Amino acid sequence: MQVIATHRYARISAFKAREVTREIQGLPAVDALQQLAFIPKKAAPLIAKTLKSAIANAEHNNNIRPEILVIKEAVIGEAPTIKRVRPKARGSAGPVRKRNSHIRIVLTDEVPIVRRSDKPKSSKASKVKAKKAETTIETSVESPATESTPEQNS
Repeated sequence: MQVIATHRYARISAFKAREVTREIQGLPAVDALQQLAFIPKKAAPLIAKTLKSAIANAEHNNNIRPEILVIKEAVIGEAPTIKRVRPKARGSAGPVRKRNSHIRIVLTDEVPIVRRSDKPKSSKASKVKAKKAETTIETSVESPATESTPEQNS
């Protein structure tokens, strides 16, 4: 079952808010809430509020426990821009665009919960580490270069 919550006309640029939603994409809902508490961005509390609303919708409307919910989709879309004018030099004016965005979070209980600490490490990374270890061992085993004395140079 999918549960959706939206926050419309949030007073933040969509570009800035997308940075935070990339961090929580695919996480369990409870873990994402904990992670959002430590992100020092303006978008984090706005996204956390929307996520709490989605969890509340799931509990109240569909009787789904929050422990089994996973963030399937966290999307930030652009909303209408508020246009203002700022006075400039010599009687001219410059545009001021106040950007807005729509925050949409989709939770689901159909996806199995996989935490980032549970994911297996890629074999490619371990091969690179093994190769680095081999090269450091080889360089330390090599014999030191013979130093030339002034007598040998003359």
